[in-house]
Amino acid sequence: MSKVCEICGKHPVAGRNVSHSHRVTNRTYRPNIQKVTINDNGHVRKANVCTKCLKSRKVVRA
Repeated sequence: MSKVCEICGKHPVAGRNVSHSHRVTNRTYRPNIQKVTINDNGHVRKANVCTKCLKSRKVVRA
């Protein structure tokens, strides 16, 4: 499953975990991507959409 939102293009980004003793390890921040059925100009299809786009009504579910 793709880790990229088809609506806004949100994708995983790199960052770092920093502990209390300031030991640093690499990590990734992943967006909450859901595979949902959407209505795209009268056509029903499945798409990978982040939950922020679902909540803000940027996409219409079928």
